[in-house]
Amino acid sequence: MAHLTEYVPIVGQAVIDDLRRLGERLDGKAVQNVNSTAVGGGVAEILNRMVPLLQELGVRAGWDVIKGGEQFFGVTKKFHNALHGRAEVITRDDFDIFLDTGRKNNAALNIYGDVVFIHDPQPIMLVEKKQSNKWIWRCHVDVSHPDDGVWQFLMGFIRRYDGCVFSSPSFSRPLPIRQFLITPSIDPLSDKNRELPEETVERMIRQHGLVRDKPIITQISRFDRLKDPLGVLKVYQLVKKHIDCQLILAGGTAADDPEGLEVLAEVREQAGKDPDIHILLLPQDDLLINALQRASDVIMQKSLKEGFGLTVSEALWKGKPVVASAVGGIPLQITHKYSGLLCHSIEGAAFAVKQLLNSPAYAQQLGKNGREHVRNNFLLTRHVRDYLLLFLSMYYENDVVRL
Repeated sequence: MAHLTEYVPIVGQAVIDDLRRLGERLDGKAVQNVNSTAVGGGVAEILNRMVPLLQELGVRAGWDVIKGGEQFFGVTKKFHNALHGRAEVITRDDFDIFLDTGRKNNAALNIYGDVVFIHDPQPIMLVEKKQSNKWIWRCHVDVSHPDDGVWQFLMGFIRRYDGCVFSSPSFSRPLPIRQFLITPSIDPLSDKNRELPEETVERMIRQHGLVRDKPIITQISRFDRLKDPLGVLKVYQLVKKHIDCQLILAGGTAADDPEGLEVLAEVREQAGKDPDIHILLLPQDDLLINALQRASDVIMQKSLKEGFGLTVSEALWKGKPVVASAVGGIPLQITHKYSGLLCHSIEGAAFAVKQLLNSPAYAQQLGKNGREHVRNNFLLTRHVRDYLLLFLSMYYENDVVRL
C-alpha cells in the first residue's frame, strides 16, 4: 500500500501537511467502516485504499463486512434497483428477510467506533446499536427518484443517524439529520491507476487475445443492467457501420450482486459471433483493467443510473477521452466538450464515439483536460481530507475547527 509521502509528487507537500494536521485533531479516535462486501464494487475499492492512509494519519480506522445469504443479497439488489427508480416487485417477505438478516448482524458484529460509518443500505440496521458514539450513513447510490416504499422503509433507520453523505447534490433528500456532499475518488498509486510502461500494456492485452490493429472502444463495469452493457453493444454496432473498430466489455461481479451472471449471459447472446467483440469476465486483476484502459481509444460509461462511476475518473486520469451518460454523478466528472462527451441516447453516444475516433487531436485534448480535472477534484487525498473534516464535524458541530 502507498504511503502519504508517495503522493507528494502528484498533489504537493501542502496537501499532505494539511492531512496530517487534520489527523492530529481527531486525537486517535476510532472510525469503524461497515459495508456488505470486501471485494467488488467501488465502495470496497475505496475502503481498501483509504483505511491504511487514515491509520497512517493516526486515526484508529477499521473496516468490517456484514454477513448475508443468497436471499438477503437478492433482496438488497431489489432495493438497489428500486432506489434507482427501477420498477421492482418487493414483498412483505422481502422486508422480513432484510430485517431478519439485519438482526443477526446486529447480534454478531462488535461496534467499537467512536465514529461508525455505515455504507449503503445493506448494513443500515446496525444503527439500532447506537449509543453515545457518532453514526454516519454513506449513500453511494443515486436516490434522486427512489421507490417511495423502499425509501420510507429505510427512513425508519436513516433518521436515527447523526449525519448522511451523498455523492451529488441531486441525490439529496428531505431529511431530519445533517447532510454532507462528498464525491468518491480514485487512488492514482493503486495498481488500477498507476503508470504502466507501454510494453507492459501490450504484453497484458495480447495475453487475452487482443490486438490493437483497429480502434478499441471499451466499457469496464460490473455486468449490471444499470450499466447498460446491451446499450453499449448497440452503440458499437452503429459505429461499426462507419468505422472498422472493436469493442471490449470487461468486468466482474460483486459478492452482493446476484444478477451479474444472468446479465453476462444476455450480453454474450446479443454479441453473437462477432470476432471484434471481446467480453471479458475479469478476476480481481487491477493491473489488467489498467492495461485495458490504456490500450483503448475511447472509454464508455453508458450507465442508465449511476451513483458516481469511478471508471470515468479512472479513464480520465489516464488521459483517455470518455463518452458517458449524463446521469447521476457522471456530470460532476465530465464537463461536456471540455473533459469528455456526455450523451443521452444510444444514437448520441454513437455519434460522440465516431467524432472522437475521427478527430484524434480533439480526443487527446479532452483526455488531457479530464486528467487535470481529476487531479484537482477526484483523487484519494482530497477524499481523505473530506472524511477527516466530516469526522471532526461530528465533534465540533458548533465550533470552528482551527488547523
